[in-house]
Amino acid sequence: MKTFLDGINSPRDLKKIPISKLPLLAEEIRKRIIGVVSKTGGHLASSLGAVELAIALHYCYDMPRDKIVWDVGHQAYPHKLLTGRDKKFDTLRQLGGMSGFPSRQESEYDIFTCGHSSTSISTALGLACARDLRKQNWKVIAVIGDASLANGMAFEALNHAGHLKKDIMIVLNDNELSISKSVGALSRYLNKIMTNPLYNRVRRRMQILVKRIPMFGFKAFKAARRLEESLKNLLVPGVFFEELGFRYFGPVDGHNIPELIRMFKNITSLREPIIVHVATKKGKGYKFAEKDPHIFHSASCFDIATGDNLKNKNTNFTDDFSEKIVELARKDKRIIAITAAMPDGTGLSNFSKEFPNRFYDVGIAEEHAVAFSAGISREGLKPIIAIYSTFLQRGYDQIIHDISLQNLPVVFSIDRAGLVGEDGPTHHGVFDIAYLRHIPNLIIMAPRDGLELKSMLEKALMYNQPVAIRYPKAKSFSHLSASSFQDVQFGKSEVLRKGRDISIFAIGSMVSIAIKAADLLSADGIEATVVNARFIKPLDKDTISQLTKSTKRVVTLEEGVAAGGFGSAVIEFIHRENIKDVKLKVIGLPDHFIAHGKREELFKEYHLTADEICSTIKQEFFGK
Repeated sequence: MKTFLDGINSPRDLKKIPISKLPLLAEEIRKRIIGVVSKTGGHLASSLGAVELAIALHYCYDMPRDKIVWDVGHQAYPHKLLTGRDKKFDTLRQLGGMSGFPSRQESEYDIFTCGHSSTSISTALGLACARDLRKQNWKVIAVIGDASLANGMAFEALNHAGHLKKDIMIVLNDNELSISKSVGALSRYLNKIMTNPLYNRVRRRMQILVKRIPMFGFKAFKAARRLEESLKNLLVPGVFFEELGFRYFGPVDGHNIPELIRMFKNITSLREPIIVHVATKKGKGYKFAEKDPHIFHSASCFDIATGDNLKNKNTNFTDDFSEKIVELARKDKRIIAITAAMPDGTGLSNFSKEFPNRFYDVGIAEEHAVAFSAGISREGLKPIIAIYSTFLQRGYDQIIHDISLQNLPVVFSIDRAGLVGEDGPTHHGVFDIAYLRHIPNLIIMAPRDGLELKSMLEKALMYNQPVAIRYPKAKSFSHLSASSFQDVQFGKSEVLRKGRDISIFAIGSMVSIAIKAADLLSADGIEATVVNARFIKPLDKDTISQLTKSTKRVVTLEEGVAAGGFGSAVIEFIHRENIKDVKLKVIGLPDHFIAHGKREELFKEYHLTADEICSTIKQEFFGK
């Protein structure tokens, strides 16, 4: 049976559907999203909550001539389906398939490739200014969630946009607001009046007229304006935006398509900064996502009928971090945990429940989180900041200025370091070694497994200077026996296997792969020394010097960009020490943005598997 969605190859097809039938389309879109995400994983709850909003925006505006910028992109799946990508939607987040975020390479309807929050208002304002400078005439719309709006970058953009008075519309998708019936009804009534085209034409003409009357007219205009603002502020929570220079409309029921369409069509003729406040429900239409939207924010594969996660629940590095920080906090009351809107993702939920007074979720504000931890550390407490590698980039200046320059003992637990898989280029944590390694005073470590992560976390709290521990989005078990574990010593690596022909220095997740590669080499008559480097900074100079001189062949392995990474540090050391006649190969990730796909697929794609490394070593060093 043909559905409404089957007939949509572009937003032009959407406009042919009667408004009365659009709720049926919304049901089809929700069913499609749930069906695909249950198999591929993805950002479910936010997208389900934005279905009617996406329909109304594409129904009222002329995309891609008009520009819509989706903040983060968590809520953009309905937008993808409405812009001709339904037939490819089954490939969502798969290698070579559709991105889980807006992507410029994927569609002309995706204005920016994005995945980090709070950028939409700034980029949308830039679009509006460029439009006006080129004397063009189209609309610019930024859709941003209430959590993203709390970020400092969004406030900076709001302030600038209100000052410039550009024709820009910001849709605040608020999925936390609960509208009572009385206030909601009054708000809707007021918005019907204030968005009515006749009201706004009369309003503009009256402004011009009364301003022409000396003194009295100007005073009358100001009095009328104050009356309008007072009435709105009494009934509508928009005073903040009005003070910044925006016309505020809302709250509007974000699941009422006719009301949304009426709102957008009525304000289209306005040429000033506008905020449209839309109230939605995360996970709308799927009871399990409505009940637990945080679980279905970034969902793994799940059973539609039960909502149960279908992935194997093996212990990962985040679980090990979660267990260890709670254990340490029970012994030391000075330990404080900080995160930026990611208590579940970073493994701090258990800590927050057991030590609520020592836990701070600062919201989507990584810059503040880092500087905030500086103040806590300055007074003798022990802050541990848990942030994904890709998001820690946003706090780069604070790491330098507020932490490292002060040489404060703050611990950075850098989760999702390396290839994160299906979330793709905006989320791969491949740059942290390169952007941290050159910062003075900062110690950088990477564990080979969960046992080593726990040891590193404990030792990091003893070092009287900043420490970063990076670990991947991966299972933390290892074929390396716990019985052979050597305790972490400051600045010292661990020799796991000795061989005369070549030395392999591996960091973090690459250690177990290095051992497998060494086994393959041994079967071919090549004996390799395998070193678990442990420390990226400071380097274990004695071990590097000794092995470099003895084997004359050195390979470095890292799950990060090779440019400026661990291997680069080893090359710099060999050059400084003037060690001669050494053949060296750095194996890491290339200098370009890496697409989405499963971790194991990406490791194979970029030649980081044990088989590929073995082949590279034989070809580069032994002519095999």
